[in-house]
Amino acid sequence: MAKIVVTLRKSTIGYSHRQRRIIESLGLKRINHAVEHQPTPSILGMVKKVSHLVEVEELS
Repeated sequence: MAKIVVTLRKSTIGYSHRQRRIIESLGLKRINHAVEHQPTPSILGMVKKVSHLVEVEELS
């Protein structure tokens, strides 16, 4: 199974506390910080909720 790389591209300032918690749960700490995850349904759901703040790439 291929991994995905999630990168925080936009600040969470001005967004809801719930969206900030999702960013924390993904392991993102600052702008341009990237983390690798397995594309499980829970991870994909979190990414979908904050898609306007992150960028997603698929690793082969």
